[in-house]
Amino acid sequence: MTLETLAKDIAASASAEAKAIIKKAKAEADEILSEAESKAESIRSEADVRAERESVQIAREVVASARQANQKEILIARRKVLDATHDSVREQLADPGFKGRASMLKSMMTNAGKMAGADYIIRPVEVDRKALDGLSGKRKVGESVDGLGGFILEAPDGSISYDMRFDTLLENAWNDSLSSVNSILFG
Repeated sequence: MTLETLAKDIAASASAEAKAIIKKAKAEADEILSEAESKAESIRSEADVRAERESVQIAREVVASARQANQKEILIARRKVLDATHDSVREQLADPGFKGRASMLKSMMTNAGKMAGADYIIRPVEVDRKALDGLSGKRKVGESVDGLGGFILEAPDGSISYDMRFDTLLENAWNDSLSSVNSILFG
């Protein structure tokens, strides 16, 4: 065997070995690339699922928050309407020219006669003093009290009193009929 042949055999063997190593390295690279692509696809898929789940959750929270804000606005608006209605009734009762005022006072004095004796003192709201002077009968008319109208019926010793002022009667009637008022105003 000549040196040339030996060199060719070694070169051929080295070339074949290099080709085998390159082929193996390409196969390993393809396998690594395939695994990386598979892992990347898995991560991308998990991220898509997570993002979808989070977006659904955020959408639910936004809708719930919007509903809650709407309900709060509705309650605030209803409260404003109720307050305006209450204020309107108070204004009507405070008006000295309120139609029906005299008949209300007369009816209240009749009820006072059933509740207490003739020795009870009538403490009128100043706006109704004149009318109550005429309706008091044998009862003494005392000092004025604050209010929209009406009077306080007080025992001579001050131990018992009946508050028959429009303010008090309105508040009692308002509290007793608030659900009816709500139904009428808001259905």
